[in-house]
Amino acid sequence: MARNASLSGFPEWLPQERLVEQHVLDTLRRTFELHGFSSVETRAVETVGQLLRKGEIDKEVYALSRLQDDDGNASSSAKEDPNQLALHFDLTVPFARYVVENAGYLSFPFRRYQIQKVWRGERPQEGRAREFTQADIDVVADGVLPFRYDVELALVIAEALSALPIPAFKLRINNRKLAEGFYRGIGLADTAGVLRSIDKLEKIGAEAVAGLLKSELGASDEQAAKALALASIRTEDTSFVAQVRSLGVTDELMEEGLDELEQVIAAAVRSAPGSVVADLSIARGLDYYTGTVYETVLVGHEQLGSICSGGRYDALAHKGSRKFPGVGLSIGVTRLVSRILSQEFATASRAVPTAVLVALADEDSWPEAQDVAAALRARGIFTEVAAKAEKFGKQIKYADKRGIPFVWFTDGDGAHQVKDIRSGEQLAADPAAWMPPAEDLHPQIVTAQGRAAEAARAGDSPVSF
Repeated sequence: MARNASLSGFPEWLPQERLVEQHVLDTLRRTFELHGFSSVETRAVETVGQLLRKGEIDKEVYALSRLQDDDGNASSSAKEDPNQLALHFDLTVPFARYVVENAGYLSFPFRRYQIQKVWRGERPQEGRAREFTQADIDVVADGVLPFRYDVELALVIAEALSALPIPAFKLRINNRKLAEGFYRGIGLADTAGVLRSIDKLEKIGAEAVAGLLKSELGASDEQAAKALALASIRTEDTSFVAQVRSLGVTDELMEEGLDELEQVIAAAVRSAPGSVVADLSIARGLDYYTGTVYETVLVGHEQLGSICSGGRYDALAHKGSRKFPGVGLSIGVTRLVSRILSQEFATASRAVPTAVLVALADEDSWPEAQDVAAALRARGIFTEVAAKAEKFGKQIKYADKRGIPFVWFTDGDGAHQVKDIRSGEQLAADPAAWMPPAEDLHPQIVTAQGRAAEAARAGDSPVSF
């Protein structure tokens, strides 16, 4: 449902839409916990010094300050002050700080998932909000993090996304060691600068990226062409290894990255065939990534941008000489939900959790109606009691407007009946024993595939993504 927001970039869902979001969150939570990830939550604010340690994101950070300082003067913020408070722009940087501060209480490797709001001062547009929800998973070690976790996290994310009511997706994977070694091998020393330029490839195109490489990094025509040739390699199997080597570049770090990426792709293709691709254009703009990097797009909806991204970071969290390397991915929940809703990939069967409305025969029957509701709730049936003893037709109309499927009636002799207001069927019922059909007990999330199957059974035109 398209609505005008009173404050751009801060989405708010209607109850029926919120049910779809909750379904997405519950699905992710269950998948993460099935794989042994524990839930944590970090504070909403960090210091500017903490947030700006890695990556060029200072224009996106919301500073946090009081309207007045302690002397009663208007408060002003300055990013030059490392102790200035700001809202976190992602969950990885706060998590790294959390690990360092709580290392003595955690068991390593530490597996965590975190579902929270984050804030970025971006220009609002489809798929980009200023306040949005992310769902992250990470594994962090104390000292050395086995590379196998890079593989495992790709498999977990593929499983999680496959369980959501979304179209097919492509998990695009690269390795920054491969890229940095390659750039070093062709003589480009500012490998971080090259990565930032390559990261803009899909936004501005190959010609503009080549221009950046030459004007800002001093690359020759041949070097720019080689860098773009590497970025053009995409395979759904491990054949990318031969394609990279055919470019004639030799470098030890590149070979290490090739080997790591080959392991990830081989395992991911085996577990999620058709959903994983080695894409050597993926760079990720944040500087803290050191190895495997991931981005994910919905097939046919690539203009939405990445719905899930992340990578390995070996130096983001450290305490003196003690290092806590990690690897993680983040799902853009709000971006996903906005597309699910706008394209009706999934809808809720009703807008409220309520399954039963207990009607009032007269104003004096309210206490008895509350007893009926209590008996139903004791058995897990979500129940409301009518507020006024209006004509039964009006009470039924109220239930219909709310999407409540059943209305409960009690006569003066204590006899009970329940009416399915969709079919009109009305039967005698015992509040201590009656149960609604399983599909009516809770709101159901109806997917596009489910509607297509229903339409096919009815002989209607199928629904498709």
